[in-house]
Amino acid sequence: MELKKWTKCAGIRAIKTIAQTAIATIGTSAVMGDVNWIAVGSASLLAGILSILTSIVGLPEAKKESKEEK
Repeated sequence: MELKKWTKCAGIRAIKTIAQTAIATIGTSAVMGDVNWIAVGSASLLAGILSILTSIVGLPEAKKESKEEK
C-alpha cells in the first residue's frame, strides 16, 4: 500500500475521530453546565493520536481505495 494513500485515509479517519470526540465531550460538558475547553481539546487530540496508531495495524479504506483504482 502506498504511503500517500495510507496517509490520506488515516488522516480522514483521524479527523472524523477528533470531531466525534469533541462533539461528545462538548455535549457531556454542556449537560453538566460548563464546557472545559482544555479537556475537550486534550481528549480530542488523544483520540486523533490513537486513531493514527490504530491505523498502523490496518486501514480497510486504503485497501478498498486501491482496488477501486485498478
